[in-house]
Amino acid sequence: MSGKPALAVIGGTGALGSGLAGRWAAAGYPVIIGSRSIDKAEAAARALATVASGAAPHWAANAQAAQAGDVVVLAVPWASHAAILDEIAPHVAGKIVVDTTVPLVPPKVARVQLPAETSAAVAAQQRLGHGARVVAAFHNVAAAKLQAGAPVDCDVLVFGNAVEDRAAVVALAEAAGLRGVHAGPLANAVAAEALTSVLIGINRHYKTAGAGIRITGLDKD
Repeated sequence: MSGKPALAVIGGTGALGSGLAGRWAAAGYPVIIGSRSIDKAEAAARALATVASGAAPHWAANAQAAQAGDVVVLAVPWASHAAILDEIAPHVAGKIVVDTTVPLVPPKVARVQLPAETSAAVAAQQRLGHGARVVAAFHNVAAAKLQAGAPVDCDVLVFGNAVEDRAAVVALAEAAGLRGVHAGPLANAVAAEALTSVLIGINRHYKTAGAGIRITGLDKD
């Protein structure tokens, strides 16, 4: 036993999900890749086995992955957000659910377009009910940089209604080689979700890839 919580990454076959899962597997966390396609989940999990420093990653359908995980990470597109929340809802009571979702609405993804609930994270909490402990994070980190395995010069804003839940996700950010920053209650997640569209526009204007954020004034030196 690693002593680390098992992480179910729902959407672990996508760019962000696989990037995070790979870093956590390398850090020795037990990882379960969840997907609607078992074949894709198996392929993604087997690919991660080459970097895992602990147990080989497993794979499962979304609901089974959520049931097996101690912490559930949701890394899915906004278009499938509600449906996948309904899939995992029976299996996440009492668990931290880390929602990375940004409400991007193609084709104008560089324009902030927030849902009626004010944010994807608040929508997730409402849909899952109060039994789930939704924490929002990893909105502004470039998936390609996570997948590359190189250092990423980007902070992770972490939002949640309980300090201890935020602290658990800050620790996951650090395990992935990032700096997690306590950013207040779940209602504040709207700021990071909106900022993603801003960063997409910045990337386009400056013809760069993976612009991120850094909170200044936190270094103790």
